[in-house]
Amino acid sequence: MTTTAVPSWTVGDITVHRVDETPLPPATGPWLLPGATPDLVAGQGWLHPDFADPDGTLRLDSHTFAFAVDGLRVLVDTGIGNGKERANPAWHRLDTDYPRTLAAAGFPPESVDLVILTHLHADHVGWNTREVDGSWVPTFPRARYLTSRVEREFWASYDMDEARAQMFRDSVVPVEEAGLLDLVDVPAEGVDVAPGVRLIPTPGHTPGHVAVELTSRGRTALVTGDCVHHPVQLAHPSVGACVDIDPDRAEATRRALLGSLAGTDTLLLGTHFAPPTAGRVVSHDDGYRLSPA
Repeated sequence: MTTTAVPSWTVGDITVHRVDETPLPPATGPWLLPGATPDLVAGQGWLHPDFADPDGTLRLDSHTFAFAVDGLRVLVDTGIGNGKERANPAWHRLDTDYPRTLAAAGFPPESVDLVILTHLHADHVGWNTREVDGSWVPTFPRARYLTSRVEREFWASYDMDEARAQMFRDSVVPVEEAGLLDLVDVPAEGVDVAPGVRLIPTPGHTPGHVAVELTSRGRTALVTGDCVHHPVQLAHPSVGACVDIDPDRAEATRRALLGSLAGTDTLLLGTHFAPPTAGRVVSHDDGYRLSPA
């Protein structure tokens, strides 16, 4: 990893930048991953000091990933966003320097060609839009926004509460109305959306959730989205998120994914992993651990 203001990793010819939005508050862990009790976390010494505090409090972040490939400037997920009305206090009316950080990484919003949305949850679509003169407009006006067809169609028929409906109104519908959202059919083997960029189906957290695989010069990386929220789930894949739509399927997906990555050179880039954020999956006791890169 480089030591610049915007951390990055090299995957063959691809440089992947972590674009920081905000650390998430300590209360996030017990709410999001209730099975990750302090005792369970404390039993995994390798989580300290980077991914958990000595008292078992999990460290979680909101950030996105940006990279250039084959002349395309790509962003994976768009975080929580600024000024959004949200039921979660940690997400409500944020005011962060995310656009400036994105520009510092070399990706000013007007330069982005492709936005990949792993799924349509509030903390992954927020910077899809920004407020201009009281209206929400696409933040990335030249980009195509991609998500899986299964994902969008699921939410189209879902009985949303007002908080989720508000998120769609301010962060998804404006992109659709601008004609910028493309729905992608993602078969079991995945689908290429750009040279070296592949969407991998990882359902359970949401029905159409995808991870993003990058390949260049024999090197591979995988952006998790929310199929893995925190490294503690490597040691205990049975620990699920309170917002998983299908908890059993989410666990099965997580186990299969981690099993396929263990012992390989694939770089795992955690969408909510606190720094150092990236590493390789190695076998450990009856599960796995993250060996930071």
